[in-house]
Amino acid sequence: MDARSIREAAPGDLPFLPALEEASDTLLGAAAGMRSAPADLPPAATLPEFAAARGLLVAGWPPVGFARLEELEGQAHLEQLSVHPDAAGAGLGRALVEAALDWARKQGYVSMTLCTFRDVPFNAPFYASCGFDVVPAPDGELAELRQHEISLGLDSLGRRVAMRAPLRR
Repeated sequence: MDARSIREAAPGDLPFLPALEEASDTLLGAAAGMRSAPADLPPAATLPEFAAARGLLVAGWPPVGFARLEELEGQAHLEQLSVHPDAAGAGLGRALVEAALDWARKQGYVSMTLCTFRDVPFNAPFYASCGFDVVPAPDGELAELRQHEISLGLDSLGRRVAMRAPLRR
């Protein structure tokens, strides 16, 4: 599956996304850099949360991957990237990130942020290979988001980091 098969989500895609997110989270269970099991992760987004996303890109039918996009301080924010374990390792995550970056450019954003696990190979190192750099001292809404993640207990599962990618036109 490549970037050509990625599309904006339709209403019929939404019911599949919570279970897809939960299945994707199971990949964290055996990942290096994690201190706890994926069962300790916050619950998947709800149907209303998916429906209210600023942008939502899906791959496949039924969807086997998605990118949920929000806005933070007037810039694009990759809130969630999920790929079903059966589709993992085939480049779908990279294709979704590239499609998300392209979506953000078309919306007129000049950067995209995200928060992720620092030491999980398919998290921060993967995003770095997609052009994201660590934000050493997040401020504003990005800092508030990191504080919210801490309050949810995400940092107790593994070290987290905020990242940003400039969007070149």
